[in-house]
Amino acid sequence: MTHVRNAAMALVTLLLLVAGAWASWDSAQHVLLAKGREHGTLTVTGCSEKTCSGRYVPEDAGFPSRALTIARSVAAEQGAVIPVVVKPGTDEGVRTGWGGGLHAWLPLGGALLLAAPLVGGGLRLPRTAWSMAGAGGVLLVAAFFAL
Repeated sequence: MTHVRNAAMALVTLLLLVAGAWASWDSAQHVLLAKGREHGTLTVTGCSEKTCSGRYVPEDAGFPSRALTIARSVAAEQGAVIPVVVKPGTDEGVRTGWGGGLHAWLPLGGALLLAAPLVGGGLRLPRTAWSMAGAGGVLLVAAFFAL
């Protein structure tokens, strides 16, 4: 019975971590693999509950200047100038640099924090659990300060 419980806890932990990485990768891929993509700055003109929009000015003159949206964060206030990379084929931008990279990985940080009690209590691996919780916490705090 112990093996079944351990397998179930490991499966749920793995599911949480894969879901966190999957949710993060949607934005993180554009920040990490930004070479060859359209870069520029976004001047925020307004924000809704989930997104902020504004005027995008590309670094390369070969791309058009247009309106873009980005995911809302605490650092995106009206008038802020944010470096972004444009998601190919869309009018959606992703914040670049350390702040953007850490912001993109926030779901993984939350998944690490959620999985830590399962690893510590369910799998009886307290050192691993503290390491996971520490990594998730550091990621969340670093994203807060980088933005």
